[in-house]
Amino acid sequence: MDILGWTLVILLFIIGMAGTIYPILPGAIAIYGAFFVYGLFFSFEPFGVFFWIIQSLIFIVLFIADYAVSAWGVKRYGGTKASIIGSTIGLIAGPFVIPAFGLIIGPFAGAVIGELIAGANLERSLKVGWGSLVGLFTSVIVKVILQSAMIILFVLWLIFN
Repeated sequence: MDILGWTLVILLFIIGMAGTIYPILPGAIAIYGAFFVYGLFFSFEPFGVFFWIIQSLIFIVLFIADYAVSAWGVKRYGGTKASIIGSTIGLIAGPFVIPAFGLIIGPFAGAVIGELIAGANLERSLKVGWGSLVGLFTSVIVKVILQSAMIILFVLWLIFN
Protein backbone atom coordinates (compact mmCIF):
# COMPACT_ATOMS: atom_id res chain seq x y z
CA MET A 1 0.00 0.00 0.00
CA ASP A 2 2.94 2.33 0.60
CA ILE A 3 3.98 2.10 -3.05
CA LEU A 4 0.43 2.83 -4.20
CA GLY A 5 0.17 5.81 -1.82
CA TRP A 6 3.43 7.37 -2.95
CA THR A 7 2.63 6.64 -6.60
CA LEU A 8 -0.67 8.50 -6.28
CA VAL A 9 0.93 11.42 -4.44
CA ILE A 10 3.67 11.77 -7.06
CA LEU A 11 1.17 11.33 -9.91
CA LEU A 12 -0.97 14.12 -8.47
CA PHE A 13 2.10 16.35 -8.16
CA ILE A 14 2.95 15.66 -11.83
CA ILE A 15 -0.62 16.36 -12.93
CA GLY A 16 -0.57 19.53 -10.85
CA MET A 17 2.61 20.82 -12.44
CA ALA A 18 1.38 19.85 -15.93
CA GLY A 19 -1.69 21.93 -15.12
CA THR A 20 0.48 25.04 -15.19
CA ILE A 21 0.80 24.54 -18.93
CA TYR A 22 -2.44 22.72 -19.78
CA PRO A 23 -5.28 24.67 -18.17
CA ILE A 24 -7.71 21.78 -18.54
CA LEU A 25 -5.75 19.83 -15.91
CA PRO A 26 -6.57 20.59 -12.27
CA GLY A 27 -3.18 22.06 -11.31
CA ALA A 28 -3.40 23.35 -7.77
CA ILE A 29 -6.34 21.08 -6.95
CA ALA A 30 -4.26 18.00 -7.81
CA ILE A 31 -1.39 19.16 -5.62
CA TYR A 32 -3.72 19.98 -2.75
CA GLY A 33 -5.40 16.61 -3.26
CA ALA A 34 -2.02 14.89 -2.96
CA PHE A 35 -1.84 16.05 0.66
CA PHE A 36 -5.12 14.29 1.40
CA VAL A 37 -4.00 11.16 -0.42
CA TYR A 38 -0.87 11.13 1.71
CA GLY A 39 -2.96 11.56 4.85
CA LEU A 40 -5.33 8.74 3.89
CA PHE A 41 -2.56 6.32 2.98
CA PHE A 42 -0.07 7.21 5.69
CA SER A 43 -1.15 9.75 8.30
CA PHE A 44 -2.42 13.27 8.73
CA GLU A 45 -0.34 13.53 11.89
CA PRO A 46 2.61 15.46 10.36
CA PHE A 47 0.23 18.17 9.16
CA GLY A 48 -0.87 20.61 11.79
CA VAL A 49 -3.15 23.59 11.50
CA PHE A 50 -0.26 25.82 10.43
CA PHE A 51 0.51 23.54 7.45
CA TRP A 52 -3.11 23.63 6.27
CA ILE A 53 -3.35 27.40 6.71
CA ILE A 54 -0.19 28.01 4.66
CA GLN A 55 -1.18 25.54 1.93
CA SER A 56 -4.73 26.88 1.77
CA LEU A 57 -3.48 30.46 1.46
CA ILE A 58 -1.13 29.48 -1.38
CA PHE A 59 -4.02 27.57 -3.00
CA ILE A 60 -6.32 30.60 -2.82
CA VAL A 61 -3.60 32.94 -4.09
CA LEU A 62 -3.02 30.55 -7.01
CA PHE A 63 -6.64 30.77 -8.13
CA ILE A 64 -6.80 34.53 -7.75
CA ALA A 65 -3.44 35.03 -9.46
CA ASP A 66 -4.32 32.72 -12.33
CA TYR A 67 -7.28 34.82 -13.40
CA ALA A 68 -5.97 38.19 -12.28
CA VAL A 69 -2.57 37.90 -13.99
CA SER A 70 -4.06 36.69 -17.28
CA ALA A 71 -6.65 39.48 -17.25
CA TRP A 72 -3.94 41.96 -16.28
CA GLY A 73 -2.00 41.14 -19.46
CA VAL A 74 -5.02 41.80 -21.64
CA LYS A 75 -6.07 44.96 -19.79
CA ARG A 76 -2.49 46.29 -19.67
CA TYR A 77 -2.45 46.27 -23.45
CA GLY A 78 -5.83 47.99 -23.72
CA GLY A 79 -8.15 45.00 -23.89
CA THR A 80 -11.84 45.05 -23.12
CA LYS A 81 -14.07 42.52 -21.42
CA ALA A 82 -14.71 40.94 -24.83
CA SER A 83 -11.00 40.25 -25.33
CA ILE A 84 -10.67 38.82 -21.81
CA ILE A 85 -13.57 36.45 -22.52
CA GLY A 86 -12.12 35.58 -25.94
CA SER A 87 -8.70 34.95 -24.47
CA THR A 88 -10.16 32.67 -21.80
CA ILE A 89 -12.14 30.69 -24.38
CA GLY A 90 -9.02 30.43 -26.53
CA LEU A 91 -6.97 29.29 -23.56
CA ILE A 92 -9.37 26.44 -22.87
CA ALA A 93 -10.22 25.46 -26.46
CA GLY A 94 -6.83 26.14 -28.09
CA PRO A 95 -5.00 23.00 -26.98
CA PHE A 96 -7.85 20.84 -28.30
CA VAL A 97 -8.26 22.62 -31.63
CA ILE A 98 -4.52 22.91 -32.38
CA PRO A 99 -2.80 20.33 -30.15
CA ALA A 100 0.82 21.41 -30.61
CA PHE A 101 0.46 25.20 -30.56
CA GLY A 102 -3.08 25.79 -29.35
CA LEU A 103 -2.00 26.87 -25.90
CA ILE A 104 -0.30 29.90 -27.44
CA ILE A 105 -2.47 30.51 -30.51
CA GLY A 106 -5.77 30.02 -28.66
CA PRO A 107 -5.55 32.89 -26.15
CA PHE A 108 -3.96 35.17 -28.75
CA ALA A 109 -6.64 34.46 -31.36
CA GLY A 110 -9.40 34.61 -28.78
CA ALA A 111 -8.29 38.03 -27.55
CA VAL A 112 -7.90 39.35 -31.10
CA ILE A 113 -11.32 38.05 -32.17
CA GLY A 114 -12.94 39.36 -28.98
CA GLU A 115 -11.44 42.78 -29.53
CA LEU A 116 -12.47 42.83 -33.21
CA ILE A 117 -16.03 41.90 -32.22
CA ALA A 118 -15.98 44.76 -29.70
CA GLY A 119 -15.22 47.12 -32.60
CA ALA A 120 -11.48 47.68 -32.29
CA ASN A 121 -9.26 47.98 -35.33
CA LEU A 122 -6.82 45.21 -36.31
CA GLU A 123 -3.72 46.95 -34.93
CA ARG A 124 -5.27 47.43 -31.50
CA SER A 125 -6.65 43.88 -31.55
CA LEU A 126 -3.22 42.44 -32.30
CA LYS A 127 -1.72 44.51 -29.47
CA VAL A 128 -4.33 43.11 -27.08
CA GLY A 129 -3.62 39.61 -28.40
CA TRP A 130 0.03 40.13 -27.54
CA GLY A 131 -1.08 41.26 -24.08
CA SER A 132 -2.96 37.98 -23.64
CA LEU A 133 0.29 36.10 -24.28
CA VAL A 134 2.18 38.29 -21.80
CA GLY A 135 -0.53 37.54 -19.23
CA LEU A 136 -0.47 33.82 -20.05
CA PHE A 137 3.29 33.47 -19.68
CA THR A 138 3.33 35.56 -16.51
CA SER A 139 0.53 33.43 -15.10
CA VAL A 140 2.44 30.23 -15.90
CA ILE A 141 5.53 31.55 -14.11
CA VAL A 142 3.50 32.52 -11.05
CA LYS A 143 1.78 29.11 -10.99
CA VAL A 144 5.06 27.21 -11.33
CA ILE A 145 6.57 29.17 -8.44
CA LEU A 146 3.56 28.83 -6.13
CA GLN A 147 2.83 25.18 -6.93
CA SER A 148 6.50 24.31 -6.48
CA ALA A 149 6.35 26.07 -3.12
CA MET A 150 3.38 23.88 -2.15
CA ILE A 151 5.28 20.70 -3.03
CA ILE A 152 8.53 21.81 -1.39
CA LEU A 153 6.67 22.84 1.75
CA PHE A 154 4.98 19.41 1.83
CA VAL A 155 8.33 17.60 1.55
CA LEU A 156 9.99 19.82 4.14
CA TRP A 157 7.05 19.34 6.49
CA LEU A 158 7.45 15.55 6.21
CA ILE A 159 11.20 15.72 6.77
CA PHE A 160 11.07 18.00 9.80
CA ASN A 161 7.90 16.73 11.50
